[in-house]
Amino acid sequence: MLVPRRSSTFLFLAIAVCTGVLATTVFSTQTPKDVPDARPIEGHDTVFVEEMTWMEVRDAIKAGKSTVIIPTGGIEENGPYVVTGKHNYIARAAANAVARKLGDALIAPVVAFVSEGRIDPPTSHMKYPGTISLTEDTYTRLLTDICASFQAHGFRDIVLIGDSGGNQKGMKAVATDLNKKWAAGKTRVHFVPEYYDHESVNVWLAGQGIKEVDEGFHDNFSVSASLTAVDPVLIRAKQRQAAKKFSINGVDLAPIEKTAEWGKKIIDFRADLTVKAIRKTVAHPRP
Repeated sequence: MLVPRRSSTFLFLAIAVCTGVLATTVFSTQTPKDVPDARPIEGHDTVFVEEMTWMEVRDAIKAGKSTVIIPTGGIEENGPYVVTGKHNYIARAAANAVARKLGDALIAPVVAFVSEGRIDPPTSHMKYPGTISLTEDTYTRLLTDICASFQAHGFRDIVLIGDSGGNQKGMKAVATDLNKKWAAGKTRVHFVPEYYDHESVNVWLAGQGIKEVDEGFHDNFSVSASLTAVDPVLIRAKQRQAAKKFSINGVDLAPIEKTAEWGKKIIDFRADLTVKAIRKTVAHPRP
């Protein structure tokens, strides 16, 4: 008996879907047989995991890169002159300095989305267009899965640093929970609050003659200088100079080259504080 055309169509689609799912499943579980043990080309000089091939990461671990830094940033309002991704740019630059100073560390992609306030109705930074917020639960789950991924690949020390005040609580909670879970293993998660020690930075700057008068912006000299070292566009340097608004908290940002040099010094200062704290915490005994 002939199968009605409509039924035949449904049968064909069902077979195609099942076959596709099966094929996808088989393909995704296969291990390439032609992957050489040795890299076929030289690697690139970077400490950022996202800029490395998987073989470069594998070989870096074998060579002693046993630490991975997970920086957290955020997308939020930062006054009229500074881009919403301020924390992400600074976190990436600072993490690079930290990893280079440590010598045995790689860097995970910056966690760009964090808790910035209630979404509906909006609170805190969410009152300003452009802000992206996560619930605290989503944020900690995200961090947990990122840490677990690096733990699965054999990293000994996972370091959490956050460039924003709202990030600190979640990182501390994740480190505490995972260290309990992994107590019998070799991997430890280290929340390093010293990275967010802005008071020490401000005291140091004041000692260097940089004295600010708060103008009420979500911005300061340390932030502006650090961003200038990355890219002056991030603080709208050209536009501010044209509008004669190239200062922050009473501190002139011109000449821009000098401000960029200050930014490099500030990033280096924060990196030194962070490296000292990391070395102290990873030295604690474990099984």
